Amino acid sequence: MTDTTEGLDWIKVADADQLPEGRVMTVTARTTSICLSHFDGQWAAMDNRCPHQGGPLGEGSIEKGVEGQCWIRCPWHGWDFDPLTGAPPGGHEDTGQELFPVKLEDGEVFVGLAPEPPHTRSVTDVMAETFSAWGIKAVFGMVGHSNLGLADAIRRQTADGTMRYIGIRHEGAAAFAASGYGKLTGRPAACLTIAGPGATNLITGLWDAKVDRAPVLALTGQVQTQVFGPGAFQDIDLLAAFAPVAEFSQPVLTTSNHAELASLACKSAIIERDVAHLVFPDDVQTVPSDAPAQSPEGRLARPVVTPAESELARAREMIAEAKRPFIVIGHGAVESMDKVMALVEALKAPAVTTFKGKGLIPDSHPYAAGVLGRSGTPIASWFMNECDLILTLGSSFSNHTGIEPSKPIIQVDFDRAQLGKFHPVALPIWGEIGAFCDAVQEGLTRPTDAEDQAAEIADRWRIWRAEKESRLTDDAGKGLGAAAVFKALTELCPEDAVIAVDVGNNTYSFGRYFETKGQRVLMSGYLGSIGFALPAAIGAWAATQEEPDYAGRKVISISGDGGFGQYAMEFTTAVKYGMNITHILLNNGQLGKITKEQRAGEFPVWQTDLVNPSFATFARLCGGHGVKVTEADKIHEAMAEALAHDGPALVEIMTDMELI
Repeated sequence: MTDTTEGLDWIKVADADQLPEGRVMTVTARTTSICLSHFDGQWAAMDNRCPHQGGPLGEGSIEKGVEGQCWIRCPWHGWDFDPLTGAPPGGHEDTGQELFPVKLEDGEVFVGLAPEPPHTRSVTDVMAETFSAWGIKAVFGMVGHSNLGLADAIRRQTADGTMRYIGIRHEGAAAFAASGYGKLTGRPAACLTIAGPGATNLITGLWDAKVDRAPVLALTGQVQTQVFGPGAFQDIDLLAAFAPVAEFSQPVLTTSNHAELASLACKSAIIERDVAHLVFPDDVQTVPSDAPAQSPEGRLARPVVTPAESELARAREMIAEAKRPFIVIGHGAVESMDKVMALVEALKAPAVTTFKGKGLIPDSHPYAAGVLGRSGTPIASWFMNECDLILTLGSSFSNHTGIEPSKPIIQVDFDRAQLGKFHPVALPIWGEIGAFCDAVQEGLTRPTDAEDQAAEIADRWRIWRAEKESRLTDDAGKGLGAAAVFKALTELCPEDAVIAVDVGNNTYSFGRYFETKGQRVLMSGYLGSIGFALPAAIGAWAATQEEPDYAGRKVISISGDGGFGQYAMEFTTAVKYGMNITHILLNNGQLGKITKEQRAGEFPVWQTDLVNPSFATFARLCGGHGVKVTEADKIHEAMAEALAHDGPALVEIMTDMELI
């Protein structure tokens, strides 16, 4: 009920029976926090914020003095105020507390406020508007005491429909979600935290983004500027803490050019494909500003670096001399796959991907030869061993991939630092992958006896698929085998799905057994962080809501029990926002990969066993779909049901760590 008697807006704040005699409580009228008191048959309302340190008076108490005078006592440091006048007893505050008129009607309590003034635009409004203009469409984070002004500016953007905010349960998940979003789309999302521990909780996920070249915008609250340095609550040097991980890291001050600072942060994240970080002191966030927001118009150009003609000529010569070329496609080629595939088909050569690049070429393609390396297939390694030239496109030569250095290698990358990084190559070429693939084909000749390797690739697939089928019935009585899990997922997974995978035995098995049809795969590549999968899936889901290229795609995450346990409560985040995410959980009751590493190093197996709840029951208790599978012939049905569920779903499959 709202009444404008005497020019005031009368706003209901409570039912009278909610507040007994002799008690106080905090109520909210619009956005004004008020201490409501009930004593000696009277009702009173005053500003809830104690002028000392902002203590919430409504969480305090009413105490009577020796002469029967009532005082509202602050719960933090005991400052007292007269509930009827707002004045303190000893005059330690000249003005006292602001009071608000109160009235009771039909058992309801109303407080009168002046008509709400128009919103005063702040520096964080300017910056949030600039973030939106630069294409920041998703923010993952946790609202708290040192980011409230910034959070309100983001709230206004969400109300306008230009941003989506997802409140997570742990800031580490926010960083991984933003990293997953950046890896999938090539565009940054933001993660929001308070000062101190909220900010430091971001760092692991930000390192994941940094080393895998994913753009992310980190927005951290900070204590007020006047208490920087001397050790105030949650005051740490955030610029120093973030210096190693952030390519761009700056404080937001009252004297900053706020729109320009926001633009530079976004631009740095986009063009450097790195982490940009802004620190927002609490007192700066609500400083009024009428400055205009900025946009990226006229500030970005898409770099298309065409390799030098001399290098292209040499590449053509080397390819022309090769009878059995072999192509390795890394994640760096993700934006140029149409041009890459045109070159693959022109050379009629086997094309493999690194594990980070899994899915860039469907395994059904006649020249696809799977994944190379520890998480790969024997098909890929066989063709590498038999080739006479390796052409790598956007690959960083991870030791997990194991590209054979003794072979003649042409390496193409748009990052000059990656060229010959670990060992010399025959021909390093700096250029954008698509530009190289187009240019190198101009005038390219092939030996008359060069082989079309498609038939040989098909033979190798037949051998490997027969081997996989033979593993389906493996049973040592300790759980199901990974081959059966990923056969079912291969059959059921939508061709345009986005799949976020974790680390561990489950991930090695995914790389080995799952056959892609063009799905996008996200992983914690160079950092290899356990717990990545579910938060990254949350980021990918947000991208399906905000990015037209990914609209409607199914999101799947895959982990072991160790990885899921890292951020298990983020399943409730998926429930809260109705995220259509299916999580496949391979539960073997231990950190299986570490167990294997201890054995390989001839150490005793120690402290790798885990105590787990029923994760399927946990999923149902959270409000999602959950099913537990203990029999091989039930995997397909359980997985199909979960994938069809419109919302968060979890399939818990009891597996044997030896059957990977």
